[in-house]
Amino acid sequence: MSLRHGLLGMINLKPMTGYELDREFKESLKYIWQAKSSQIYNELNKMEQSGWLISERVMQDEKPNKRVYSITEEGKTELMDWMATPEIDVNNALTGKNAFLFRVLLGGSLSKEQALKLLHSFRDVCLVRRTTQEGIRTAIARDEHEYDHENIMFFNLVALHGEMTLKARLEWVEKAITIVENAKV
Repeated sequence: MSLRHGLLGMINLKPMTGYELDREFKESLKYIWQAKSSQIYNELNKMEQSGWLISERVMQDEKPNKRVYSITEEGKTELMDWMATPEIDVNNALTGKNAFLFRVLLGGSLSKEQALKLLHSFRDVCLVRRTTQEGIRTAIARDEHEYDHENIMFFNLVALHGEMTLKARLEWVEKAITIVENAKV
């Protein structure tokens, strides 16, 4: 995901100022995507020049003037194209830049079928990763005689982290799929 798609998604929810967007990324969204203020304002300017956003300067008496951004039809098309083509990387959860979770956050913009497709894609990637994860334990056992016991213990700790994280992701996605399937939309 690029920051611009996240910004488009937030502005698609409602028109916002750069300050409001910056605050959202610093407070509410920091666990799935981190961005500096300068990056946010730079992207807003680029997107306005590209025709994805328009802005309106709002004059205020007792506060500094503000610039409110709204998404254009061209911006909505770009956002929907991005939403419809998920890149799913199950390793990005702790990087502060999780494109998949940002898509889920903006899932109200998708049809029920599109949202389910996104969730099913994530589940499929996790299931493939589970097979890979099982191979890691086999490789550790195979190479056990080549390393000190302490090293093997830490190799196994890393493998355990992967297994438990993957298990939690699979449990989450199964619940998410059920919730969306049962939603009256």
